[in-house]
Amino acid sequence: MASLMNTYKFVQRLAAQNPVVLRQAARTMAGWNKDYKPAPYPKTEAEREAAAKKYYLLPEEYKPYADNGLGYGDYPELKGGLGIEARDPFYPYDFPELKRNLHETFHANADLYSEDRWSQASPPRFANSTYWLGFLGCMTGCLVVYYWLENYRMYRPVAAKQYPGDGQKHYTFERN
Repeated sequence: MASLMNTYKFVQRLAAQNPVVLRQAARTMAGWNKDYKPAPYPKTEAEREAAAKKYYLLPEEYKPYADNGLGYGDYPELKGGLGIEARDPFYPYDFPELKRNLHETFHANADLYSEDRWSQASPPRFANSTYWLGFLGCMTGCLVVYYWLENYRMYRPVAAKQYPGDGQKHYTFERN
């Protein structure tokens, strides 16, 4: 506790003598953001190789996003579509809670592929047209049966209401 108080007093004295020091310290601590910002789109082969090395990819497998103004710059276009839950849970990852290895490049849409989002872990069993035809077949079958049996309505069999005596008053609301 004493060392914490001594550090606090030292920072107070330092800030009183030169207030710019604290602002500069805060700026240097937040400098890691610029490390993750993509550089401009690579125009030459040397820039492509430098960008591939920056993202720990081989030059043959490095392909940046198209330069269409979205701001991806030299960030590599990684194949996507399968979420993290599709990865092998028993592989010895460097960071097992994230299912990632050291220096593994993030996908540009990594927030869409995390484990707290739904993603289809494997391709669907049938094509979408098969599902659509199955839906239309069921609905058409139901409509055909409905219109075919329209003239043959079924009702619950109900007998006529039975009273103790026909035409006689069998209840009264007078007081006794």
